[in-house]
Order: sequence, then C-alpha cells, then structure tokens
Amino acid sequence: MSVKYQSIKGMKDVLPSESPKWIFFERIIIEWMKKYGYEQIRTPIIENTNLFIRSIGEATDIVEKEMYSFVDSLNKDKLTLRPEGTVACLRACLENNLLYNSTQRLWYMGPMFRHEKPQKGRYRQFTQVGIEALGLDGPDIDAEMITMTKDLWNQLGFKNIELQVNTLGTVAERVKYRNILIKYLEDNIDVLDEDGRRRLYSNPLRVLDSKNKSMQDICNNAPKLIEYLGKDSLCHYYTWLNFLEKLGISYVENTRLVRGLDYYNNSVFEWVSYANESPLTFCAGGRYNGLMEELGGESKAGIGFAMGVERVLDMLDTKVIPENNNLIYIVHFGNNTDEYGLLIAQKLRNIGFNVKQDFEHTSIKSQLKRADKYNARFSIIIGENEVYLNKVKVKEMKSRNEVLIDLNNLIDFFIKNN
Repeated sequence: MSVKYQSIKGMKDVLPSESPKWIFFERIIIEWMKKYGYEQIRTPIIENTNLFIRSIGEATDIVEKEMYSFVDSLNKDKLTLRPEGTVACLRACLENNLLYNSTQRLWYMGPMFRHEKPQKGRYRQFTQVGIEALGLDGPDIDAEMITMTKDLWNQLGFKNIELQVNTLGTVAERVKYRNILIKYLEDNIDVLDEDGRRRLYSNPLRVLDSKNKSMQDICNNAPKLIEYLGKDSLCHYYTWLNFLEKLGISYVENTRLVRGLDYYNNSVFEWVSYANESPLTFCAGGRYNGLMEELGGESKAGIGFAMGVERVLDMLDTKVIPENNNLIYIVHFGNNTDEYGLLIAQKLRNIGFNVKQDFEHTSIKSQLKRADKYNARFSIIIGENEVYLNKVKVKEMKSRNEVLIDLNNLIDFFIKNN
C-alpha cells in the first residue's frame, strides 16, 4: 500500500488559483514601502535559539511552547526557526554595523514558524510583512507608522477595522506596576484560570490579556499601568495620540493591550478586524527601546510592526484585484504547427506580451477550453493551412470573433489591441 503524503499540519500550500492574490499583495507592499522610504532586508529563517530567548523573554508563550528548535548535528548549536522577524532584523543590523552613526528604516517579508495549535487564521508556518524604524525615538515616527498602515488598509478597501493603542511605559515603570498587579491578582487568585495562575509570577501583565469570560471582571478592574507612569512616558504617549487626532485617525485606548513579547515598551498598538464573528488582530507592533542594547549593541530606540499576510489576504475582497486577462494562448494542430507556434510565441514575448502555448496535442475545441480556463484574452489558432499561407487566426475569447491575419501584421495587431 503506497504512502499518501500530505503537508504538515498547520502548514499550507499556496495553489495556482490563490497565487494571483499573493502576487497582487506583494506588488502593493513593494510600492508601499518605497512610498515611505523603507529598504528591504532579508535574513535567514534559522537563528541561534538564545537570540530569541534573550530578546522575546523566557516567560512568553513563544519561548515556552511555540518555538521550533533543534540541535545542529554538525556542531551541536541550538537553533530555532524564526518565530518573528524583529530580532533577526536587529541581529543583522548589529552584525553588519548598519546603525553606526545612522538610522535605518527596514522592511521584510517571509515565513515565520510557531509550534502551536492550528486554527482559523493561525498557522504553524505563516508569512509576515514587518517594518522596523531604528534610531528614532520620537512620537512622530510612531504616528507615521499608524498613518502608514492606515494608508495600506484604505488601498486594500478594508472595512470594520479598529486601531487599539496603549502605552507600556519604561521597564522601570513596569517593574513597579508589576508588583502592584501581582498583589491584586493574588487577592483574586480564586478567580484566575489555570493559565492565569501559571502566568501570575512569570508574566502577570499577560493575565490582563485573557479571553476567558469568567476573568473579564477582574481584568477590567485591575490597576491601570498608565496610573504608574512618569512624566516622560505620559508625554510621549499623549503627544503620539495628539498626532493621530491631527491626522484624522480614530483610535480606541485599550489599557489591557500588552502584546506577547517582553521587549515592548511605551507605544503599542493593534489593528483589529470585526468583519467576522470573533475579533481578529491582523497587524500589531510597538516600541522596543533597549532591545538593541539587550542584544549586545549600543542603546538605540526602535519601533516596528508586523502583519500576518494570510490574515490580511483572508480579509481582502477579490474585487480589489485587477483581472489579468492579457494572456495570449496559442492553439495549434497539424504538422510543423508547433514549431511555427514557438517562433510566434517568442516574438510576442520579446516585446512584452504574455504567451502560453498549448503542448497537449488535443483537439482545437479542447485547446480553446483551456484558453478559457486560463482566462486568455486572445487565442492564436495555427493549422497546416495557416502555416502554408504564412498567416494565423486570432480569436477574441470573450466575443468569440475571429480574424485571419498575415504574420507580418500580427505584432501590430496586438500592440493596437493591447
């Protein structure tokens, strides 16, 4: 009995029927990044495991149970498939001295990996688009990041979305608040679920992010971090919000928004979609001042965000994607017609046309059906008689009109009808 191989659970094929949506999105992303002055960086999908433990935080869900890690059999190094893109981007900047007397605005797109339970909108291998602005510490760049995302959502035609914002202050301010929060949660320990009790001392801020309905009252009534922030943190936060208001961008303050990575501080945000029954975060980010220093570099400010491409594409209305019906399909039957078709196809490709030649050697009817399947605009029909006359038939697939054209006039015909 033969083995039936399948893709690994939580890892999805992108089939030819889905590829146009991906290609459309990738092209938009490239132009969008150019518009805002960001340069692309590409990093390996495998990094040293300790890089993620040190930066993301040992008590986070990602490090505790979601990383794909292994020991390299050649040198015993502990390696991990990257679960997110920020840390690898910063490692590359440090290794290649990109921040020496300089700031950087970088973007990336590629696969990330998390060993978690697959569900709708959540995969074990998924694609992220992310940007990082390094060496810039003002609330103005924080505001531009929001403007940037809002610009993209408008271009993609997204509706029923909401921007949620919060501030996490500095590390020192969070340490002070952490102790107060732990005391509050200890007083309500009977209400905490298993996950809340597990996080009580290791990562108490994440308890506030619980989706458990039975815990919502204690989460909503918990002390607010913003009440324990100093003047500088509050000034940064409210200046950021003031910029958003002047830019006409609506937002909701969510004091329970803490993000799942330990390196965040000050400004944090999430874009949430309400298009379906359950709210879905599809883009999120924030500040990570101090992360560069944590990784062994000089102290540099940083802010960034990432979006889950699969989630964004699920939200995308296919009507937004322009139809690609500029394909010319070559149909041929009879002796020497395939060679004749090859020559014509290459001439047309050389001047920029998209041409697909049928090599299945079936009936004209079957070949024209395939032309329709591929959404061809025109079909070139070549038989032995056309070769003898040095002509071809051109069929406009939508109207089904045919015209006999001299080969010398074929290129002019397609240029005129392009």
